Amino acid sequence: MKLMIIGATSAIAHETAKCFAADRAELFIVGRDADKLAAVQHDLEVRGATHVIPHVLDLNDLAQHGAMVAAGYGALGGLDAVLLAHGTLPDQTSAQASVEATLREFQTNALSYISLLTLLAGRFEQQRRGCIAVVSSVAGDRGRSSNYIYGAAKGAVSLFTSGLRARLGKVGVSVVTVKPGFVDTPMTAHLKKNPLFAKPDRVGKRIYTAMLKGEDVVYVPWFWQYIMLIIRLIPERVFKRLSL
Repeated sequence: MKLMIIGATSAIAHETAKCFAADRAELFIVGRDADKLAAVQHDLEVRGATHVIPHVLDLNDLAQHGAMVAAGYGALGGLDAVLLAHGTLPDQTSAQASVEATLREFQTNALSYISLLTLLAGRFEQQRRGCIAVVSSVAGDRGRSSNYIYGAAKGAVSLFTSGLRARLGKVGVSVVTVKPGFVDTPMTAHLKKNPLFAKPDRVGKRIYTAMLKGEDVVYVPWFWQYIMLIIRLIPERVFKRLSL
């Protein structure tokens, strides 16, 4: 398989890439930190990947997205699948006090995804096959006072991929929306851990399976589907009084 992984230095993306490396996939990996990207490249090569090509890019530079996608296609001679897994987890209190900070988080967690998906969708639609997988979040299912900036960005991504799935499904391209709950990664290192936290290797393996099967919406772990169903069903007059 020829696979592009965007945000390859994230714990979830790296764990997913390990699964594909074991299948001797050819990988084009994208990240903004050259040293971390080189470390991931070496690890994936050791794990069996046929070919691993690194590409350094700050994904907030939307103007460079087209060149990056073209580079990936050129380096691998086409693509069978793409995984988008970059992002940041903002401090809600700080972000809500600053228009600049809020828009910066939207740029990273929503607009950069929409830009990349628009470019990739056109190519996959033309080739009429393949899989586009996107790491969104359960936070996008309903706005909560504790993280509504992050949640709103992820909600936009989930809604965008829903429409994209309906569009590309007609030509044989699967669009997988992955909605993890709490995951024990460096991005959540500052959060107090509880039994709901999943390990990144478990999440990565589930994403790998979902991509191979061409699933639609995947909650990871599975029980988040029911947790979020309950949260979505709470009446607004009650929900706004809760400390969530």
